[in-house]
Amino acid sequence: MFDAIRSGYPPGVTSTTQQELFRFLEDRFACAQACTECARACALRASLVDPDGTVEQELVRRKGIMCAEVCDATCRVLSEHNRLDEAGIRIQVEWCRTVCLECAHAFDRQPGAEDGAKAGRECAQACTDFLATLN
Repeated sequence: MFDAIRSGYPPGVTSTTQQELFRFLEDRFACAQACTECARACALRASLVDPDGTVEQELVRRKGIMCAEVCDATCRVLSEHNRLDEAGIRIQVEWCRTVCLECAHAFDRQPGAEDGAKAGRECAQACTDFLATLN
């Protein structure tokens, strides 16, 4: 059973206990799930912004689109059993965390964008939690 579960464990991670392995897999899944929710919230928020609006609105729209794309890509990396090394996973998740926080800050300045900002912060926290399992 341990070998079947271990197939989702990235190369370079040297944990040997089942408890650590389960935590890794749970955090990986939670991060992928948070990325999916964030991508939805950011795409929705970006679609509601007038593309011909103010410079500030255009910035919010672009941040929302970028966040949705990065979250979607991160979710794919975390969900697939590809052979991406630990460094590649770490870079992708750190990028996602950064973009989500930037997007959340941009959404904070927009009325009605609270759900998008919250999703961004939750995704950034899930990324932080997952990165802790890679240490």
